[in-house]
Amino acid sequence: MQAEAGEAAKSDGQVLRALMRRAGDFLLPPRCLSCGAGLDRHYAFCAPCWSAFDFIGEPFCRITGAPFAYDPGEGAVSAAALARPPAFAQARAALLYNDAAARLISRLKYGDRLELAPTFARLMAQAGGELLTEADLICPVPLHARRLLWRRFNQAAELSRALGRLSGKPADPEILLRHRPTKAQVGLSAGARRRNVAGAFSLKAGKGAKIAGKHVLLVDDVLTTGATVEACTRVLLKEGAAMVSVLTIARVAGEEAPPI
Repeated sequence: MQAEAGEAAKSDGQVLRALMRRAGDFLLPPRCLSCGAGLDRHYAFCAPCWSAFDFIGEPFCRITGAPFAYDPGEGAVSAAALARPPAFAQARAALLYNDAAARLISRLKYGDRLELAPTFARLMAQAGGELLTEADLICPVPLHARRLLWRRFNQAAELSRALGRLSGKPADPEILLRHRPTKAQVGLSAGARRRNVAGAFSLKAGKGAKIAGKHVLLVDDVLTTGATVEACTRVLLKEGAAMVSVLTIARVAGEEAPPI
C-alpha cells in the first residue's frame, strides 16, 4: 500500500513538472540561441546556425589541438609544437574561431548571455572528454578584479562551473589571480600578447595544497596564440600541479608555435 502511494505521488509529480514545462514553453517559447528562430526545445541552435559553426575534429595535433589540413597519422604532433613544446600537456577546443563562434562568444562575454555557458560547456565536454576524465580539478583563466567588477562575471569561471556539473569534477574559480591588469589581447601580435600577460598571474594564497600533484584543467573561451594559458600554466606547474591541460570553446585556425 505504501509503495502504491509512493508511485502515485511520483506520477503526480511527473505530471506537474510536465505541465509546468508546457506553461513555461508557452510563456517563453524555445528559440535558437543564435538567431532567435523558434525551436522545439530550449538551449539549442537552429539548423542554419548550427551549420555555421566549424567544429574541430580529427586530424589535429595531439598536443595543441590545432587541426591539420591533411591526415599525418594517428597521434601526430605539429611542427610548431615540436619546435616549441608548450608548458601545458594538451589543448582542445570545440570550434574554430569563425564569425559564428565569435558572435556568440561576444554575447556571452559582453552581452550577459549566461545561458550560453552550459551549451558551450556541452560542446567543450564533447571535444575534450578525455581531458575532463583525466583531470582532478577544473580552473578558469581569471579576470583582474577591476575588469570583473565592470563585467560582473568571468565567462571562463561560468564555463568551468558548467563543466564541473557535467563531469562531476570539482571546479574552483579562485585558484588563480590576475594580480596585474592587462590590456585586451585583441589585435596584439603574438609577441605583444606574451609581454602583455608576463607576470600577470599568481596562485591565490592557500590554494597550493589544492593543486599539489593534481592534473588541472585550465578553461578559457578562446585560444589564439596561447600566451594567456601558457602564462597560467607556468604558474600552476611552478606551484605544484603535476600537469595542466587546456580546454576552450574555440581556437584560432593555424598552428602558430606556442609561446616559450
